[in-house]
Amino acid sequence: MIPIWLLIIIGIAVGALTGITGSSGVLIVVPALSYLGLSFQDAIGSSLLVDVITTLSVIFVYFRHGNVDLKISLILGLGAVMGAQVGSAIAFVVPDRALESVFVVFTAYMAYVSFKRSRNPKLNIKRLNLRTASYVIAPTLAFLIGTVTGTLGASGGIMFIAVMMLLFSIDVKRMIGTATLAMLFSAISGATAYAISGRSDIIASVIIGLTALVSGYYFARLANKMRPSYIYMFLGSVFVVTSVSELFKVI
Repeated sequence: MIPIWLLIIIGIAVGALTGITGSSGVLIVVPALSYLGLSFQDAIGSSLLVDVITTLSVIFVYFRHGNVDLKISLILGLGAVMGAQVGSAIAFVVPDRALESVFVVFTAYMAYVSFKRSRNPKLNIKRLNLRTASYVIAPTLAFLIGTVTGTLGASGGIMFIAVMMLLFSIDVKRMIGTATLAMLFSAISGATAYAISGRSDIIASVIIGLTALVSGYYFARLANKMRPSYIYMFLGSVFVVTSVSELFKVI
């Protein structure tokens, strides 16, 4: 059994990550629980359940600051819900090592993207300005994000932000709040699929999630006062640490 104090430390870190960046706790939960003895699939299922719990306080803070777009959240979230079911079905038949290798590549690439945006967040936002067409493209991209959610346990926070950068004209803090709400929908879908299949550690997820629920509230308040470049730098650093640690595990 994993010590409770260790799960609490993981929860504090997850709250910091989600509260500041709107990103899924997968970057911390999956590597940590994998090292502590869970299979990669069980760690993914646990991570998704943690995301369901954690995002509630983060969404509350961003909503209070007027940094959530409900319409865009619903469009992205509903597309991701369907994709998460497809992704979870894929994950159940793919070997752990293959999933871990994809996870390393994914986190390394996102580290590059985050650091690039930290240098000039505004100039890196390239919108298509398709207006009505954006609301057709957005759920399609969200479906693909949902597939990643079910496969790798990444509830899509940073990927939802990327979609909004491409299609919608809103600032980074509003994107984070909106992405976190969309992430809640995809996490619920993915977590349900894993729980039904018995591929998650419920006790560990609840302890981590409740701890992150509290810490996430305070870190989200901090994030609403931070410069966007600092948010991206923090996120990029987390991606680097996660990618390197998981790489050592794979090799």
